Amino acid sequence: MKKLRYLFLSNILLLSPSILFAQANPDTTVTVVTLQQSIDFALRNQPLLKQANIDEQINERDIKISLSAWLPQISTTGQFQHYFQRPAQIAAGTGGTGTGTGTGQNLAIAHNVSTIGAQASQVLYNNDVLQASRASKFSRQYYKQNTESSKIDLVTDVSKAFYDVLLSQRQLDIIKEDIVRLRRSLKDAYSRYQAGVVDKTDYKQATIALNNSLASQKQTQEAIKSKSAVLKQVMGLNPAKPIALSYDSVRLQTEALIDTNQLLSYTNRVEYRLLETQKNLLNVNVSYYKWGYLPSLSLTGGYSLAYFNDKFSKLYNASFPTSFAGLSLSIPIFTGGKRLQNLAKARLQVERTDLDLVNTRNAINTEYTQALANYKSNYYNWQTLSENVALAKDVYKVVDLQYREGIKTYLDVIVSQADLRTAELNYYNALFQLLSSKIDLQRALGTLQANN
Repeated sequence: MKKLRYLFLSNILLLSPSILFAQANPDTTVTVVTLQQSIDFALRNQPLLKQANIDEQINERDIKISLSAWLPQISTTGQFQHYFQRPAQIAAGTGGTGTGTGTGQNLAIAHNVSTIGAQASQVLYNNDVLQASRASKFSRQYYKQNTESSKIDLVTDVSKAFYDVLLSQRQLDIIKEDIVRLRRSLKDAYSRYQAGVVDKTDYKQATIALNNSLASQKQTQEAIKSKSAVLKQVMGLNPAKPIALSYDSVRLQTEALIDTNQLLSYTNRVEYRLLETQKNLLNVNVSYYKWGYLPSLSLTGGYSLAYFNDKFSKLYNASFPTSFAGLSLSIPIFTGGKRLQNLAKARLQVERTDLDLVNTRNAINTEYTQALANYKSNYYNWQTLSENVALAKDVYKVVDLQYREGIKTYLDVIVSQADLRTAELNYYNALFQLLSSKIDLQRALGTLQANN
């Protein structure tokens, strides 16, 4: 019972993303999703990834079509002819001249002729079929790697779009907090102005700052809508389906960390492995043209029934069977140098792919170096700016208190508020830049993998 209960709970956990996205009313029900649930949903529903899977299935059908030539090929034919004027055939024989050659004998064919037969052939050796057999392994590998590449692209796009929406949402929260402070400051400044403590410039400055924040709030709200639409698109989610993104600051800070001492291995990159597979396919072509002078050999056989009669009603009363078996041999003797030119071309294509591999290794190394440098820079920036937030909060509290006591001017309050808002915005920008640069570093290392 415990084992069954464990399996039941495991299935629920595995299917939870599907359950979350399968709400009854997509127009009213808001689904809260994590990044992993968004990725899992995209891996099941993104049209581009589905196309990659279909391409893999199409390739499998192409392989089976090519390999079907190894199996026996059987066909049948049937024919009926009615002659209005019977054709004649001349058969050699002894005639009246006594010379041994004669004028021959006129053998008339019946008015109605019908044949029914079946033919079969079995390839024993054929260079075309052999090439298809050798290439099938690498062809399957190529399309699987292509699907893997599509998954990695999808994970990258969904993750960055997810973080982009979260960043805008955090920016909106900061702006809302700033608006609350500005409203309170405006109220205080206006009260002090009515009391005659300060002139009207303080509350006018507060009004200007508040209007600027309200404009930023509207701009950010519209940006969230735009970025959410991008996220839904890369996920393959219905645009009418409202979603809310799960946000856990502690978890995000933990997820932002990565071991920067990992060694770069080119073979971890799917792009590099795709080129290696492509080279293997080109080597199969080299082998095909290299051995293209070998003959094609097939086993053939057939069986047929022939029917002759002047009357159609009696045509199929008697049959004349014919059967045969044999070998079919085809030897290419001279093709105008076509095989040699194709062989030279195939070898040049392999050489070109070798250069692609060299160029890809250099590009991967550059990408890794840049991604590592960006990650380290963003990590240092994030650590530094996290301290600035705490300092800016303390400064604002002190200045705001001093302003209420008449020690500081309202300009000092505005400056401290702007510094706090800037510090908080910069912190979240640094955090999400760090998360994004981690994805780039994982991709450069070839360790960014799709779970499905």
